[in-house]
Order: sequence, then structure tokens, then C-alpha cells
Amino acid sequence: MKIEKKRKRKKFKRTISGIRKSNYEIMNRFLRILSWLLPGLVIKRWMITSGVGVITSLLGIAIWTNLGPLYWLIEIFFWVMNSITSILPISLLGPIILFIGILLIGVGQNRSINSIQKALVPQKDTFLVDALRVKSKLSKGPNIVAIGGGTGLSTLLKGLKNYSSNISAIVTVTDDGGSSGVLRKQLGVQPPGDIRNCLAALSNEEPMLTRLFQYRFSRGDGLEGHTFGNLFLSALTTITGSLEKAVQASSKVLSVQGQVIPATGIDVMLWAELDTGEKIFGESLISKSKIPINRIGCIPENPPALPAAIESIREADLIVLGPGSLFTSLLPNLLVPEIVEALLKNESPKIYISNLMTQPGETDGLDVLQHIKSIERQLLNFGVNTRIFNSILSQGEFERSSLIDYYRSRGAEPVICNKGRLISDGYYVLQAPLYSKRITPTLRHDSRRLARAVIAMYRRLKRIS
Repeated sequence: MKIEKKRKRKKFKRTISGIRKSNYEIMNRFLRILSWLLPGLVIKRWMITSGVGVITSLLGIAIWTNLGPLYWLIEIFFWVMNSITSILPISLLGPIILFIGILLIGVGQNRSINSIQKALVPQKDTFLVDALRVKSKLSKGPNIVAIGGGTGLSTLLKGLKNYSSNISAIVTVTDDGGSSGVLRKQLGVQPPGDIRNCLAALSNEEPMLTRLFQYRFSRGDGLEGHTFGNLFLSALTTITGSLEKAVQASSKVLSVQGQVIPATGIDVMLWAELDTGEKIFGESLISKSKIPINRIGCIPENPPALPAAIESIREADLIVLGPGSLFTSLLPNLLVPEIVEALLKNESPKIYISNLMTQPGETDGLDVLQHIKSIERQLLNFGVNTRIFNSILSQGEFERSSLIDYYRSRGAEPVICNKGRLISDGYYVLQAPLYSKRITPTLRHDSRRLARAVIAMYRRLKRIS
């Protein structure tokens, strides 16, 4: 008897649980249908327009046929109503017909939305209305221009695309090492590596396609060390005639949220003048320098900017420089005079994002202030004595960890931010936790934390401006 009672209790609980779950699903589905009426989706106005269009079309047909069909419909309607009301009372018939009408509308709309969702949002865990709401929110985000190169820029872009779809990434094209360097020498194309990383960061396409774009061959004669994306971009550059057109075509394939723009459309070589007066040529050699760098330049001098880059800076609500290698990822973009000129003309907030750690040889012993002064000194060499980036975002206090100890053993140190000194020099400074606490093989900025801090800083700057 006890066993039988337990079985009945379990069966009863399962039944109640099933009813609750069913009710929850019905309520959730009903709320999702109502969410189509929320502001910002640009749906209601077109539904109303369609309804008015149907009524207007019917009126046009009625007038065209001298109102004949209209009279027939009215007669049929009254005949049907008289027949039905002779069977059922009006007090009962009205609610029944109203319920049937609402049910038909709900079923029709639900089936239509499901059909559209299968075509546009095939992921089972994503609802079309949610996707539209996110897209509407992102389209209203600020126009952001992010300038840089390397992994720092792509990390920033991954986070920023959660806040805006109006993103332009201006990327340095001076890399001459690794896969990019080989393709540059053998095919005579601009280095695609940093461009590829930014395209992958801003991609909204299937994760598998993005992984394919980032796939690096580990073996194969002539293929080892190359990424599929680098080969793809190099082939497209050859076909289209320029890296800019190749990037535009790739952006469509990857459904890129925003745009990725090379800093210049010509092939340039980076050089650096060391404190000893010696000059070294090529980004790969500069990054390995053990002697402090005094200034950098490029061959040919004063390369022209792409019109898309200038236009994006002109329309920007926020401009961000960094994070990235100071002399090989950030400053090369400022060797393009038209970019510097456009930055000077734009009065929107401009933020410099400091690196987490110094880079042995390249920025040994430099704190945040010395990083920003190196940028200003480089601009001064080109006759620019106006401060461009007067807002600084930096990591707060570093927690002691074995990873930082490892970096120290390799000659790197945390980039120290003397906030009081920076503020006294007229800079606006925000310190925030920017690196991930997850155990990783390298110390990197966390894309979500970084983007959240950038947007918070932008909103503060907008309020006080």
C-alpha cells in the first residue's frame, strides 16, 4: 500500500509539474508575441500600414465595381448573423467569435514569425524578436572608431560590438613577420594578419566559419604557419586589386558588424631610430630591439589614408587608441598625416587605453605617462604640438599572481599608472579592472571588461563636456 501511495504521489507531482510547465510555456509565448509591440523594433508602424493598405484596396475595388460587392457582403453578413443569433444568444456568440478571431490572429502571427525565424535566425535558442531588439539597440549605439593593431585591437572590438554596430576599426598594415610577412614578400600584398583578426572579432556569422577564417595550418609544404584567413584575404586582394576591396568582400562573407579599414592603401615599411642614433628597418626587428626607441617613421613617408578611414573619423562620436604595442601597432597609424589631421578636427572624446605590461626592448620601464608622452613626442616630430588623446583608461591595482611573476621573469613589468601626476598634467584618468581573472597562458585584456570600461568612460566624458 505504501509503495502504491508513493507512486500515486510521484505521478500527481509529475502531472502538476507538467501543468505548470505547460502554463509557463503558454505565458512565455504570449509575452513574446506582445514583445513585438515594444518600441524601437519598427514593426507596429508597418503592421498598421499593411492594415490600412488592405482596407484601402478593398475600398478601391468596391468603388471600381460601383459598390456592388459591398452591398452583397453586407447582405451576406446580416443573413449569417441572423441565422447564428437565432441559434445562440448574442451575449454568448460575441465572446465566442471574439475568441476565435484572436486565436486565429495569434496562430497566424506565430506561424509567420516561426517561418521567418527559421530563415533568418536558425539557432534554436535565439528568438527573432530578441535578435531584432538587440539589432535595434546596437544600431543606436555611438559611432566608434578604434585605432591600433595586433591582438589588443581585436580584443577591444570583441567587447565593443556588444554596445554598438557603428564600429570602424582602423588597422596598421606594417607587419612583416610570420604568415603576413611571407605573403607580403611572395605575393606583393599588404599584410593581412591584423585585418584578419579584426574581421573575426567583429564577425556575426556562424562560429564555425569564423574558426575556419582563423585556422592556422600546422603542416603542409608552403602552407605550414599560414592561416586560412590570410590566404583568403591575399587571394581576394589579387582578384579585387586592393586590400580595401578584399576586406569589404570578406566583411560580407563574415557578416561583420561595422567596418575594418586599413590605415593606408599602399605598401609601407616601418623604421625606428634608436637612442644610439642607429636605424633599424621592419616591424619584426623593431619589436625585438633591446635598445630604447627614440622615434619611428615609414618608407615611403606620409602615406595617403583611405577615404573610408577619414570619413569614419570625421563622423565618430568616440575615438579609441589602443591597447597594443606602442611603436609597432599604435604609432604606425599616426604616421599617416591625413589620419592625424582628421583626429585634430574631431572634437569628440578620444581615449588612450594603456597596455597591461611593458614589452621588453620596446617599452622597458615606461609607465602610463611615458607611454602617452611618447605618442605626443612622435606627433611633435610631424609638427603637431596639440594634445590629441587627453583621456586615459588604465588597469587599476594588479593582484599578485604567478602569471605576473612569469612576465617579470621574461623582462616585463606592469605598466604603472600614476593617476595623481596624470590628473595634475591635465589628463582625465579612469582606472578599472581590465584583465581577466580566468587562468590563461598570457595576461590579456578581458574584452567584456575593457569594452564596459570604455563605454562608461565615454558616457562620463559626454556628461562633463
